[in-house]
Amino acid sequence: MSTRVLIFGGHGKVALLLEPLLAERGDTVTAVIRNPAHESDVAATGATPVVFDIERFDTDQIENLIAGNDVVVWSAGAGGGDAARTYAVDRDAAIRSIDAAVAAGVTRYVMVSYFGAGPDHGVPADDAFFAYAEAKTAADEHLRASGLDWTILAPSALTLDAPTGRIDVEASSAASVSRADVAAVIAAVIPDAATHRRTITFNSGQTPIGDVFSG
Repeated sequence: MSTRVLIFGGHGKVALLLEPLLAERGDTVTAVIRNPAHESDVAATGATPVVFDIERFDTDQIENLIAGNDVVVWSAGAGGGDAARTYAVDRDAAIRSIDAAVAAGVTRYVMVSYFGAGPDHGVPADDAFFAYAEAKTAADEHLRASGLDWTILAPSALTLDAPTGRIDVEASSAASVSRADVAAVIAAVIPDAATHRRTITFNSGQTPIGDVFSG
């Protein structure tokens, strides 16, 4: 039976690589985007685009969007630059989506975070990255407390390199990993119950993704 996957941030660089992976294996993919001009890009991946402003809509409206799906993937983000919008999207909208998933009874939720996120992220308050670090920490903590079957993926610095199909989930410090490999990891963890309620930090590495996750 086809898995129904809803992706927030459906026109992001990772999402555009994830969507064809899911569509090609038979999943039904809905990609949430803010800009109608991006519909054709998303449709070309095999996903169905839905224009929906996650920053503006409330929890009940997000619940209506999520209802009927099997999995929520959060790959949205404000993209940095403006602290207020970073908090509005990466923290507040993400938290509303988590609450909406709970209300809708959609128990599987995969969050794309970053390597080092957490209360001890160590980013100084005067650093431009501080708002993002704080926002992701808050959203991740809310997800962990939600009761959902969550997985938090925490890749290191993202590159546009070609996929290697191999990662390192044992590294204690961040390096880098391609967006294509992040997309492959998301696809692999969605059906893998062993990843429920786990935070997985990873770099590019030597272990095949298929050996890390059982699918």
